[in-house]
Parts: sequence; structure tokens; C-alpha cells
Amino acid sequence: MVFVPRWRYDGALIGLAAAPPRAVPSDLLAAALTALLPGALVQKLILLAIFVLACAGTARLVRDLPPAARVAAAVLYCWNPFVAERLLLGQWALLLGYAGLPWAVDAVRRGGRRATVAALLPAAAGGFMAMIVTLPAVLACGRRRLFTAGAWAVLSLPWVLPALLRGVPADPVGADVFAARADTPFGVAGSLLSLSGVWNAEVVPAGYALPAFAVPRLLLALALTWFGARACRPLAVAAAAGFAVALCEPLAPGLLGALIGFWPGFAVLRDAQQYVAPLALLQAVGMAALVARLREGWAPLAVAAPLLLLPGLLLGGMGRLTAVRYPAEFATAREIMAADRVPGDVLLLPWHAYRSYPWNGGRGSLDPLVRYLPRRVVFNDAVRVGATTVAAEDPRAAALTPLVESAAPLTEPLRAAGFRYVVVDAETDGFGARFPGLVPVLTGPDLTLYKLDPRKG
Repeated sequence: MVFVPRWRYDGALIGLAAAPPRAVPSDLLAAALTALLPGALVQKLILLAIFVLACAGTARLVRDLPPAARVAAAVLYCWNPFVAERLLLGQWALLLGYAGLPWAVDAVRRGGRRATVAALLPAAAGGFMAMIVTLPAVLACGRRRLFTAGAWAVLSLPWVLPALLRGVPADPVGADVFAARADTPFGVAGSLLSLSGVWNAEVVPAGYALPAFAVPRLLLALALTWFGARACRPLAVAAAAGFAVALCEPLAPGLLGALIGFWPGFAVLRDAQQYVAPLALLQAVGMAALVARLREGWAPLAVAAPLLLLPGLLLGGMGRLTAVRYPAEFATAREIMAADRVPGDVLLLPWHAYRSYPWNGGRGSLDPLVRYLPRRVVFNDAVRVGATTVAAEDPRAAALTPLVESAAPLTEPLRAAGFRYVVVDAETDGFGARFPGLVPVLTGPDLTLYKLDPRKG
């Protein structure tokens, strides 16, 4: 979850960059908040808001049931593999939509127009995928489907319009790379039913696949799904639809890739494990219905069950969810660039976007310099998963790839392309020889900064 002290204000915040508007308007929200508060505080407030919204919304959705049932439903909805894996991926924008989902379902079931619009606002703030995973549930559960679809469409305009105007480049290879995968002994279907199955094996909670936890978790998921379907059939329809989408690529390999090749818009179905979000809410409703039937003495066990069956999320994901400090050179590089009145972009090397820094405990993350620096940063936004690479979506990065990956000198070509600075992360050696005539303006244990003089060449 990459946050910086202060966001850079540019066209990317409103979807006017070359890459798809996946972080619109969530990054704009973060940028606006960091103009008022420190970025570290904004990050924590957003995380707190996700859990408060999710708990309160779930309890509200089942407010006709006893207090113990409402508490059990809220705990399950906030403490489950879906939330754990998305937290470890840093996908706070998606989780905003997840947190707002019970509010949205409750509003559309009761038919209030103002309440429906208000309930969709968390997902609208999250943007792209937050709104996408919300749509099936609100349409299935709503009374005024035409109004709900219209409200959803209007609130989606911040990311829909840039996507339509600029196009959505998408590599069909991503359909397989980001497909749901088995992270339990029960295959892909069993993993999805347990609310897991994310494509990235690095974010699976510790001990998650151990039979001692996986077996009772699957049995509980089956029971809660059944109880939830009896309590709210429209939500069961939405959950079934999301489950089918998540299973599409594993059951029919190549189908989604072919669809993306036909029309890039089908790329919204990538990372399809996200579509089990309505299933998580259905199971929370099922938990409430189950606890309402239990004798009073069993209620505490039901409330504690999600925690007992997912201990890998305890203590901040066993220490994986913890704040880190950026190296001092980051701030120095930012100050140098901010004081420079000569325009020009920044090239970020080495030529891959995701790093495993020692100061970050070796955890993979997007290079924070992409957002930290005060100028537009051009980087290779291709994503490498295992032995497969999903092609870069920024055309400028794609055009630079042959040059950067060659052994040719970089000074003159980059100067001619309008670059003012080059940042080389210290994890990589060997780039210095490719900048003839340049002397670093900043050298430290974590990065090296070169300045290109536009008056030469």
C-alpha cells in the first residue's frame, strides 16, 4: 500500500495519463487529503475507515437480528481471506468498495434513492474495481434497478470517461497471469468458496493452507453460504454470478484472453477473484442467520470463529502489515527536483516497476518514487509474474524499452526525449557507464540521481 508524504498533482490523477485510469479517483482522494494531513496519517485513517464502514454496514444490513448475530456477521465480513489477501496486496481502493457494499445492498433493498447514492460513494471513491465488484450485488438486490444502474454509471464517470476517450490497452496474457489460483488443498473452487484464491502467492496469510485451518474454514463457508442464500436470495444470485466469473479462466483457459484480444474492455474480468466480494457478504448474512438460531452460549464461539480459523492475519498479518520509513535520499531527490525550474520528466531505473527493498523487509511493492517525486516519472509498468510478463501499458515506456534494455549510451537519447533527471535505484549496478559525460548530483546507499542539461547536445 504505497502512500507518500504528498501526491504529485498531474493529469494522471484524473485519468489523463497514458495508462488506464485504474487509480481514478482514489489517488485524487489521497492527494487531496495529503494536502491537509501528513500522508502517513491519511493512510491510517483510510484503513480505519475501511474497517469501520465494513463492520457498521454489515451490522446495519442484518439489524433485525439479535445483537450477537450482528456482531458475528460484522466480524466475519472484516476478518476473512478476501480482506487479508487484498490488504497484503495493498489494494485499499478496492477495499473501500468492499466496505461500502453492505451499505449499498441495504440501501437498494429498501429503495431509498438518496440512500442509494450515498451508499455508493465509498465505491465511487475507490474507483474502477471498487465499482465493478459492487455492481452485481446492487443490481440483483435493488428494487429500482434502472435508477440504481443510472446512479452507478454517473458515479463511475471519473474513470469511465478517460477509459473511453483514451482507450484501454490490455495484454491478453494477463487473463492467465491474474486468474484465480488454488491456495488451499481444495483446488480453485474450494479456495474461492473459502474467499481466497488470489493470483499472488506472496500475499497468502501465514499457515493459511494447513488442513487444521483450511478444512473447518471450508465447512463453515459451505454452511454460511447455504444459510445466507436462504436469508437473501437476490444476494445469492449476485454471489453465484461473481463466483462464476472467478472460475471462468480456470475452467475455460484461454477464453478470457481471447475476449480481451477481441475487445480490451473485457480486461475488467482479470483478477477475477475480486468478484467473490458478494459471496463474502452473503456468508456474513449467513453467519447472522446461523447465530440467530443458536443457543445463547454458542454465540461467542461463532463471533470468534473467523479469528480462530485465520490466525495468519493476527498481529498485522504476522508483522507483514507494518509501516516503513523511506530512505533519506528520497526526500533529498524530491527537494532537488522541486527547486529546479527547468522542465523535464524523470526516468526510473532499473527497468521494472516492482521492487523488493531491504528497507521494506524484502516485501515486493510498487516503487514509491513513481508517486514520491514532484515530476512525471516514466517507468516500465510491465508486470512480471513468475516467468510471464504482461506488456507495458504506457506507450512511452514501451517505446523506451528497446533502448533501455540495450547496451547503448542513454545520455543523448534521453535528453532528446525530454528527460531532465534519471533516478537509478542502488539495488542495480552497471548503469553509470551508460551516462557518458554525466556526474551524479546525488549519490547515496539507496539511489543515484543524474541531471540532464537540456542546453547540451
